[in-house]
Amino acid sequence: MIQPVKEKIILGIDPGTTIMGYGVLRVVGTKPEMVAMGVIDLRKLANHYMKLKHIHERILGIIDSYLPDEVAIEAPFFGKNVQSMLKLGRAQGVAMAAALSRDIPITEYAPLKIKMAITGKGQATKEQVADMLQRMLKLSKEEMPTFMDATDGLAAAYCHFLQMGRPVVEKGYNGWKDFIAKNPERVK
Repeated sequence: MIQPVKEKIILGIDPGTTIMGYGVLRVVGTKPEMVAMGVIDLRKLANHYMKLKHIHERILGIIDSYLPDEVAIEAPFFGKNVQSMLKLGRAQGVAMAAALSRDIPITEYAPLKIKMAITGKGQATKEQVADMLQRMLKLSKEEMPTFMDATDGLAAAYCHFLQMGRPVVEKGYNGWKDFIAKNPERVK
């Protein structure tokens, strides 16, 4: 008997506090295709807490629209500005909370790992990542976004697709209980 080809929807997120990128990838068997990519524009919201509320609402809307099976999210890289890192971590956490509230497993990838998976170079530019995604997914110039945060979100999803069937060393969470079990020091 012929086995049906399994389909999986992966939502990739590139966290940000001014522009947050996302990409949705459909995988049928072993063939990936881009379903959607875009940004959540937070520039008009001056209050950081309103930005977090907007991120939560928009991520839930994206989840409800595309019904992803898994979420791949880029981990914040450690910069010199502690306040920026704190705000970025909050933005990432709110996006993760939205996915976890729908019981969607999350896998976090370092920016270097995503760039390496897409381009073969850990120090690749956003333009190089976008160019490789355009070629690998056979996207037209018209499908390419203005903001490369969107292609960064798609890159997170594509990196996750490449890891399917291989052991993943990053932390994946299958809900709040799993997150708490794997991070007892973060919950007090």
